[in-house]
Amino acid sequence: MLTVTVKDSDDGVVLEAHGRLVRGDETAVLCAAVGQQRHRVILDLAGVSAIDAAGIGALVSLQASGIYLTLLNPTAQVRDGLRVAQLESIFEIAQFQLPEALTEGLAAKA
Repeated sequence: MLTVTVKDSDDGVVLEAHGRLVRGDETAVLCAAVGQQRHRVILDLAGVSAIDAAGIGALVSLQASGIYLTLLNPTAQVRDGLRVAQLESIFEIAQFQLPEALTEGLAAKA
């Protein structure tokens, strides 16, 4: 099961994904959450334990629809999936943690 938590930031919207990004309801949950946001979305994938072709396809479809995705903290499974599909280059990928004070400030706004 995939859960998505929405947090606002000055740079756009941060969506924290937790669980499996795989074929079925999980991809629909992600698409619905991203689709309700602005055109720039930071997708924190640190909590994603698995991704399959449908999950990667959902990311590509969102990017192709005009939503600029930054993939934040992708797990090894996500990076491997993007690498195998040769799609790493179409996404901005960032690897860092938000400062705790910023995270608390974002949580207070949510």
